[in-house]
Amino acid sequence: MTYTSERPPLPETSDQLRARIPGWGADLDPKDRPSVPKLQWQEDRTGAHWEFPERQPEKWPRERSIEHEFLTPVFGTSCPPRGFSGMLRKLSYRKYSEGRAAHWLLLLAADRVDAWESHARSLLTLRPDNPVTQTGVLSEFSRHGVSSRLGKKRADVKHQMLDPVIVAGPWVLAGGLVFAAIRRMLRRGGR
Repeated sequence: MTYTSERPPLPETSDQLRARIPGWGADLDPKDRPSVPKLQWQEDRTGAHWEFPERQPEKWPRERSIEHEFLTPVFGTSCPPRGFSGMLRKLSYRKYSEGRAAHWLLLLAADRVDAWESHARSLLTLRPDNPVTQTGVLSEFSRHGVSSRLGKKRADVKHQMLDPVIVAGPWVLAGGLVFAAIRRMLRRGGR
């Protein structure tokens, strides 16, 4: 069982593995392995002072990989799942193994959705995000941004032209949608 101080049982003996896998155990001779003393199991020197670690309290239902029987004893609590991004994360952990690309693609999509949710929350408050100062655009002019890229064979130069579109594009799109909505409301009100 995982997360215990006991030595995990070997599924097969060394002889069974050597018979099944050609070349298995080529490094079993202690003379060929400088790390042998460190890797030997010493019952009195495991360092564990518990049979099973104390479990961290779970304040809300946490995501758990389907490969694990239960939630790990210690887990992160900095980003509780919320909104549509939280639903995507829960779906990823509930339905797909960590070995599947769908699991990780859903988690990446959830991160993007979370960013959009954060932008939307900031727009609804009295202090929305400021893309000019918070993205570091002004430092491009005051900290030698252009001269540090020219002739230096930097990897980020290849996507430098897309950066303004990626950073400013969502804000321009949101502004255009708000403008179109207000314009439509004013036209309907004038009739």
